[in-house]
Amino acid sequence: MKKIILSAIAATLIAGPLAATAAEAAPQQRREVTTVRERPNGTTVVTTRTWRTGQRFDRRYAPNYRRINEYRTYRLRAPQRGFYWARSGRDAILVRPNGTIVEVRPGLFR
Repeated sequence: MKKIILSAIAATLIAGPLAATAAEAAPQQRREVTTVRERPNGTTVVTTRTWRTGQRFDRRYAPNYRRINEYRTYRLRAPQRGFYWARSGRDAILVRPNGTIVEVRPGLFR
């Protein structure tokens, strides 16, 4: 019984520093902060945001937001029933009916 306990302790002592170095070696993800400001005249200013699949899409944070109805013009695939393509800045985003992002086409618009 002592051998099992000692081997478990030794394994945790060896695995601990290895896990820490693996976490440090992982590439740092770029994090952008979205800032929303309202001007005195009532307009809202939104900074650009990097969208990723799986995120919730909120059109309030999308600069230059528009729904894309003519998706073939931009060589986008046809959305499934309930899905829709949206424009956010220079990106085209495919959104599910529940609001999560399925696909992002960065830099599609000039």
